[in-house]
Amino acid sequence: MHATTTAPQKKPFYRILYVQVLVAIVLGVIVGWLWPDLAKNDWIKAMGDGFVKLIKMAIAPIIFCTVVSGIAHISEVKKVGRVAVKALVYFEVVSTFALALGLIVANVLRPGAGFQGQSNAAAVAGYAKQASEMKSVDFVLHIIPDTVVGAFAQGEILQVLLFAILFGFALMGLGERAHTVRAFIDDVAYAMFGVISIIVKIAPIGAFGAMAFTIGRYGPQALGNLAGLIATFYLTALLFVVVGLGLIARIAGFSIFKFLKYIKDELLIVLGTSSSESALPQLMEKLEILGCSKSVVGLVVPTGYSFNLDGTNIYMTLATLFIAQAMNVDLTFGEQMTILIVAMLTSKGASGITGAGFITLAGTLAAVRPELLPGMAIVLGIDKFMSECRALTNLCGNGVACVVVAWWEGELDRGKLRVALDRDVDPADFEMAVSEPQSL
Repeated sequence: MHATTTAPQKKPFYRILYVQVLVAIVLGVIVGWLWPDLAKNDWIKAMGDGFVKLIKMAIAPIIFCTVVSGIAHISEVKKVGRVAVKALVYFEVVSTFALALGLIVANVLRPGAGFQGQSNAAAVAGYAKQASEMKSVDFVLHIIPDTVVGAFAQGEILQVLLFAILFGFALMGLGERAHTVRAFIDDVAYAMFGVISIIVKIAPIGAFGAMAFTIGRYGPQALGNLAGLIATFYLTALLFVVVGLGLIARIAGFSIFKFLKYIKDELLIVLGTSSSESALPQLMEKLEILGCSKSVVGLVVPTGYSFNLDGTNIYMTLATLFIAQAMNVDLTFGEQMTILIVAMLTSKGASGITGAGFITLAGTLAAVRPELLPGMAIVLGIDKFMSECRALTNLCGNGVACVVVAWWEGELDRGKLRVALDRDVDPADFEMAVSEPQSL
């Protein structure tokens, strides 16, 4: 039984989440710049780390409930496989475009040409070692958890996704006998989204702590003579989102600018925390409100966080050519094509690993031109400043991917899409999380 809804009153601007997060980010930059010793305090760092941990705490059960519920309510097995295949095809095509865009921009702008700096092989030895230990077979076996409980306890998204798919198929096969279990899982999912809506209320505190510590730890001077690479990376990512994803969105029948406005809260949270995972639950909820079916959201978004890393792809090819240019190493067209192919593989091998972008960069360099590995120290100092852009681009890419696959599959509600893109949805609004369950 639904209560009568009334038109919501407009919130004062200071109570709007994205305004609070934006102010917190600015304050964090100021504190980190003017009082770096204070900003490097463990308690300041804990503000950002604590918020990200709170979000990660709820990711595994949300993914499990969303995927199981989505699959269990589907009447045909073929549909699940069809959605998965379409998602993987989309991921591969768009990821390849992102890699190629990084190569093109690096060749045109040549941000590393004339660089005057020192490199230290010891500074990147750890990353190079991790990259050398990456094997495709280990990655595949890692998807299978040792125990179901272990997958949830360690927050392994792909492992939870695998078990959720199997569990969803099992409930599908049980038919009406599984009605009680399905209803229970649905209720748990709405409750977990309610938990997230409570947690995101402290997003400004997390954004302030993370940004203050980053600026205090690395300092604005770290931008120095590497500002060209940072600017080039941000420009390339912006070009990818506005032009690349914009064209894809236009084909699917929606505006990329309206979509970015719709997910502005999540983008600011990611900007403050440098972690795209910190916005995963809110993104899934908003995509359902946008008109994507629960089954498509549950399959595409978690999978995309491991296989659709557009920002990481741009970073790998752009940073590889920057290092080569800085070290005066000319890469032939054939070698650059090899970089693109190798990066397509290595970008899938370090998902969920801390510093994944840097590790996959090491793997790419080691496979193509090992003598470039010491040059990674050139970008080590500013990698933190580029991680925000990687995370933001990954978030945008996964959001658009879900809408496109839903449209491709005929599971996109155009009416909800138009309405949602023209209004603000505050992820901190608890009522929104629990009172507007999406039809299955």
